[in-house]
Amino acid sequence: MRKNIQAIRGMNDFLSEDAITFQQVEKAVENVLIRYGYNEIRLPIIEQTKLFQRAIGTTTDTVGKEMYTFIDRSGKNVALRPEGTAGCIRAGIEHGFLHNQEQRLWYMGPMFRYERPQKGRYRQFYQTGVEIFGHCGPDVDAELILLTARCWRDLGICEHMKLELNSIGSLSTRERYSEALKEFLRQYENQLDDDSRRHMYVNPIRILDTKNPNTQNFLKKAPILTDYLDNDSKVHFSELCKLLELVNVPYTINHRLARGLDYYNRTIFEWTSPRLTGSQNTICGGGRYDNLIEHLGGCNPTPAIGFAIGMERLVFLTKKVNPKFFVKNYIDVYLIVDGGNLQQCVALQLAEKLRDTLPLLRLMINHGGGNIKKQFRRANKYGARLVLLLREEEMNFGKIIIKDLSTSTQEILEQKFVAARLQEILNKKEKYIENI
Repeated sequence: MRKNIQAIRGMNDFLSEDAITFQQVEKAVENVLIRYGYNEIRLPIIEQTKLFQRAIGTTTDTVGKEMYTFIDRSGKNVALRPEGTAGCIRAGIEHGFLHNQEQRLWYMGPMFRYERPQKGRYRQFYQTGVEIFGHCGPDVDAELILLTARCWRDLGICEHMKLELNSIGSLSTRERYSEALKEFLRQYENQLDDDSRRHMYVNPIRILDTKNPNTQNFLKKAPILTDYLDNDSKVHFSELCKLLELVNVPYTINHRLARGLDYYNRTIFEWTSPRLTGSQNTICGGGRYDNLIEHLGGCNPTPAIGFAIGMERLVFLTKKVNPKFFVKNYIDVYLIVDGGNLQQCVALQLAEKLRDTLPLLRLMINHGGGNIKKQFRRANKYGARLVLLLREEEMNFGKIIIKDLSTSTQEILEQKFVAARLQEILNKKEKYIENI
């Protein structure tokens, strides 16, 4: 007997109920982005490997250990995207929409990293990414953080979110700090795990991002990056903090915060939740990357800032702390057919007319026959509000039965009046729900 083929480890199926909850959270986030004036961009899942090597940095775990890369049939070295910013910039340079222009863009979709699968961390995972190009001031940083805060409010989870900020300054800042940090770490070199020892002589700032508790413990004594900031970065960060205070966004300055990608400068931030445990408690992270566009081939330096939201974690947190946010996926009308092919034909024609007249109507037809009682059970299973019952005795006179499943009341009316009557009943139900 052949063994069943299963999904690849760390790549999950989203069954109907899971997909519905995902859609509702995605829609809430999308609505906020649209209200702030952002436009969607859709990007390829596969890019040239060198794009990520150049953008993210070859010393990062993402490029060094986690990318899915392969040689395609034309002999090119390509990779499944591990994040979205690099591809967004590649598109901007290729199509010329970044030069001397403001752009506010968002995208949503799967990313891929070969990591050890665990709850909240998968090999195929979903992100919503947001990028702003063309503005260098702290006011843009503040608005981006306000945008994320509004997402949390709309989802009813803001009380369970914590904002952490840091500034990692300019390239020269990080070079000076890297030397100081390297000198400090030498005394602990024998205690470092393999990853940290590898980063120590190449990019020691990456060690600040370690999840190793022993390393985290002695890092408490390490030099603080803030002490090495250039003056412009200090001013930028100070003004950002003042703006957040003025708009009542609580935050904590975390001097050890260091994002896992090399392209960041100045502002970096993370939204975490104490309701999620361990290293998987980061919901959203981002920051400035003012030098990346020029580094990837853009003609001029272009200021930019962005963030990414881990959608699996966001959905999980929302389900955990605000399950009332999710609305069951119901239908408005279930069309029951009592009879043979003639009644089924009339039902199909009627359903299409109703869909033409009421484009937002959610209507299902019973297929596969069955007695009336069984068909009513199916209507209840799908959460139908109303039932249309098409029987031979009414059909012969051009009529149909409408039954309200919440009140068990029913009426008979001519088929030509069905659309107007359905609209009237459903409008009353919507108003009643709004008033509860």
